[in-house]
Amino acid sequence: MINYIVQVVLFQALFLAVYDFFLQKETFFKWNRFYLLSTPILSFIIPLFKFESIQKTIPQEYIEQLPTVFLNPQEVIVQANQYSSTHNYLAIAFYVGLVLFLVLFLTKLFKIFQLISTNKVLKKENYSLVLLDNRQSAFSFFKYIFINKHLLKSEDLQIIKHELVHCKQNHTLDLLFFEILKIVLWFNPMVYVYQKRITLLHEYISDAKVVLETDKKTYFNRLLAETFNVENISFINQFFKHSLIKKRIVMITKDKSKKMKQLKYLLIVPLLVSMLVYVSCSNDSQIDIEQVEKILNEENSISEGKYFEGENGFKMFVGTHLAGEVVSIEEYTEKEKMVFNKFKKIENSKLEISIIINENGDRVFFAKTKYLSNENNKIINDNDGSIPFATIEEVPVFPGCTGTKLQLRTCLQEKITAHVNSNFNSKLANSLGLKSGVKRIFVMFKIDKEGNITDVKSRAPHQKLADEAIRVINLLPHMTPGKQKGDNVGVKYALPIAFKVE
Repeated sequence: MINYIVQVVLFQALFLAVYDFFLQKETFFKWNRFYLLSTPILSFIIPLFKFESIQKTIPQEYIEQLPTVFLNPQEVIVQANQYSSTHNYLAIAFYVGLVLFLVLFLTKLFKIFQLISTNKVLKKENYSLVLLDNRQSAFSFFKYIFINKHLLKSEDLQIIKHELVHCKQNHTLDLLFFEILKIVLWFNPMVYVYQKRITLLHEYISDAKVVLETDKKTYFNRLLAETFNVENISFINQFFKHSLIKKRIVMITKDKSKKMKQLKYLLIVPLLVSMLVYVSCSNDSQIDIEQVEKILNEENSISEGKYFEGENGFKMFVGTHLAGEVVSIEEYTEKEKMVFNKFKKIENSKLEISIIINENGDRVFFAKTKYLSNENNKIINDNDGSIPFATIEEVPVFPGCTGTKLQLRTCLQEKITAHVNSNFNSKLANSLGLKSGVKRIFVMFKIDKEGNITDVKSRAPHQKLADEAIRVINLLPHMTPGKQKGDNVGVKYALPIAFKVE
């Protein structure tokens, strides 16, 4: 889910960039309105499309979890940690924000209805005039036009004509659309920018209609003649909004854009293609497999009946049995099929993967464990619980290794383990003032398309340990790169290093 939201925000930012740089100053108001209303919706839809034909034409990077390297295996005692459910603080923050913004929206809505009920309303043929006593305002909400009494007495009909355009073209619906987005995606700054852009565009549209029947000079002089204390409500169309006055006057005096400039809207085509390529090449099934790797490697023991939740709506249950309805393979989604097929290809896997609809109605990846110890039902796996899930056709080859794919993989793991044990300064940890106990260093590195060791990163309890891990990994020899469908591909590796501090 987080990955999806990031993509939505990114795409909205790109759409807004095109609008701001190329479209905003043009007088194609109807086209711009359609653009500002449609592109936020497109940003939600595009991440859901994945074209396998695009995905297959671009070599992917693969990631593989290496078994944990124990620097002092005779002293390391991995204790079983009881699983304790922790609050999902991100989820709590999301719902708190959602409720808060919903309350703010309802408060503003109540304020509008209060103005209607407490002030005199004049019914007209296509709209209603709400006469305000104390507020020097002029704004519209659906078919209601709110205006101060003195403006009506002075027969200032330009303001009414202006607001009437908002009413006829249902501009309030546009603003309410973004209000709903602000409630659901209150943390997304792009929604607020979108609402500001379309609010200004609404004023351009109404101004353009009114000046067809009124002298331009007279009209914008009226804009400058009065100062109003307008309502601070984001989903009403305000005639006098100080921050927009200058831009409106500039647009009123601007010549109509030439039709040739409508070709600018074609810029959205390469932008859409780029977005589709991006989402098609983001390998969600690989992400799900990485999440399972992370779960199995971070947990020293997994109790029967344990649920895990990850990104992209990923849910997993690890144990010997799970009550629920078994989903047939024919009913799998495309994404579920991709994940299932990758697990199916794993050699000597200790898990059987299926999809179950549990008692809550959730679709869950059920990782059925084949081997359990008698002590607390712990899962027993080779290599400290690390299971290689990467399914690259030809794995990278460590110098001197030969044999089958599985033998090459095993040989590479053993060589890297031996390399780390022989080169890592294991005494360093005891001189850094760390608390006693088992500590871990996590290293990420890549064997690129040329077989070089690149992009080495490390996370450790102390920076000197992280630097030492990076130094050791950079000493690895040149490898034979991995291949997928005959093309060299980069392969990322995650390497946990465990040690005990006295």
